[in-house]
Amino acid sequence: MKIWFDILTPKQLLFFAPMVSKLSKNHKILCTSRNYREVVELAKIKKVNLRLIGKHGGSTKEGKLHSSIQRMDHLLDLIVKFSPDLTVSFCSPEAARISYGIGIKHIAFSDSPHAEAVMRLSVPLVQKLLIPWVIPKNEFVKYGILKKDIIHYKAIDAAVIVKEKSRIKNVNIDLTKKTIVIRPEESEAAYILGKTESDNIIHEISKEFKLHNIIVLARYISQKNRLKKKFGNKVIIMDKVVDGKSLLNITDLFIGSGGTMTAESALMGVPTISYDAAPNYIEKYLVRIGLVKRESNPKKISILIKKILNDNKTNREKAKIILASMEDPYFKLVEVIKTI
Repeated sequence: MKIWFDILTPKQLLFFAPMVSKLSKNHKILCTSRNYREVVELAKIKKVNLRLIGKHGGSTKEGKLHSSIQRMDHLLDLIVKFSPDLTVSFCSPEAARISYGIGIKHIAFSDSPHAEAVMRLSVPLVQKLLIPWVIPKNEFVKYGILKKDIIHYKAIDAAVIVKEKSRIKNVNIDLTKKTIVIRPEESEAAYILGKTESDNIIHEISKEFKLHNIIVLARYISQKNRLKKKFGNKVIIMDKVVDGKSLLNITDLFIGSGGTMTAESALMGVPTISYDAAPNYIEKYLVRIGLVKRESNPKKISILIKKILNDNKTNREKAKIILASMEDPYFKLVEVIKTI
């Protein structure tokens, strides 16, 4: 069988990498992506062979639309030539439109019903949609897919990333200091567009925790440059894309927007605070089971950090038990492939 994976974000790359590795033993696989810094660098780390078609559309609606149209145009010839039997994506609008247009069966994954624009453009066109069990199927039915075509799996997507064996690379920081890692929000995503709530959090933490390593893991070059200009040497802005697992392995406390890296941190048992920039079911689940603390006020976050670091407690054992209870979505994908 020929299978086309369209992989658009760092999370998707980390999520799909083990599936691509397993499926490539018996099937011919084509992996496409776009020229997006974190995806390209992580693909090198994870040894995933990507065909780069198009680029990230940036922060404007016009830019996103123009990039999507151009990308579909350039993808079409490649996909017709490859002639896949099946498409797998994380609700890629371009993959959905092309697959529908030339009659390729499409299985999609998603844990982001809040990403309304992407859901509207992709969900009505897929044959099967695989989602984490903590998200009600009706959250996706409203976008135009039948409930019977939605399949739950008992895992959150970060579990795949955390469970995947990888060589932990050394991150060059002073390990005699406590390390706080901050992940800014996805400021160019359509569902956030331009919000910079993390700036105030970074400012407060850089003021209160001068004796700690304060590492900011930017998403885009533009975001990295802006943060460097704003905060200078008060924090460490990571210049290179790193495997998140490597960084979290030496992290004493993680602060994230409530997305994938927040979930990774929580499932590794690292003390984790979410400032909930894009409210979602996965973050709510992790808060509910006690692996994540939610706080958006910068001064209250600062107080919470002091409390957590002074208590010196982690959730490692609890996280380990919860992680072990989660299934591998790869096997659910294989089951679904057989049905279509």
